[in-house]
Formats: sequence, C-alpha cells, structure tokens
Amino acid sequence: MANATGPASIDHAAPAGCHCELARSATAGERHIPLSWLLGVWVALLLLTALTVAVSRVDLGGYNTWVAMGIATVKAMLVLAFFMHMIHERLTNFVVLCMALLFVFLFIGLVLVDTHLYRPDLIPDYAPDLRR
Repeated sequence: MANATGPASIDHAAPAGCHCELARSATAGERHIPLSWLLGVWVALLLLTALTVAVSRVDLGGYNTWVAMGIATVKAMLVLAFFMHMIHERLTNFVVLCMALLFVFLFIGLVLVDTHLYRPDLIPDYAPDLRR
C-alpha cells in the first residue's frame, strides 16, 4: 500500500529464528550470499561429482548405490542451502526440507534393496527365463 511519500516500508530483516550470520548481518533488502561462497559451493559440487565418478569405478559390492546416493544427498543439500537461499530461512524450514529429501532417498534405496533381493525362482516356472 502506497502513501503520499512513496511505497510503504517493507521490513527485510532476518527471520527471528534465522541461524545464518549472513542474513543477520545484511542490510535491508540485501540478503545475499557472497560470490566467494557461491564459487566455493560450486567447487565442492564439482569435487563431489568427481568423487561420485571415482566411487562408481570401485567395486564396493552392494554399497555402490548407497554411497552414490549419499553423495547425491550432500550435493542436493548444498544446492538447496546456497543456490536456493534456504540458508536465509528459519532453521525449521531447512530441517524439514532436508528430512523430506532424506526420506525420498531412503525410499528409493529401499526399492533398490527390494529389487536386489528379488529372486525369479520364488515361484517355479513363473518368471521368464532371461538367460539367452
């Protein structure tokens, strides 16, 4: 709502429960993450991608998928925190989103475990013979 002197004042202060020093120290309307931090996160994402590729070439048995999903979870949390600016939000919002992401990966992991444990010989002559 505007008055005669201009637009109404908008409070851009950090949320009361905000855990981020960047948000607390920012002036009105300038909540941003320094470029050096963004570049650091970008380098961390590149290193984690290289780690994912390196782990894929090592035989860890059934743990390859779990390690890759763990690295992907860390990468997703970095993107969520810095590039989606969740670091400026209240800690509760960040925790809820991270927990939701962890549950998604947990459920995908459980499906992968189930498909790994599936045996076509549970019901004789039911599953098609895939060996050719």
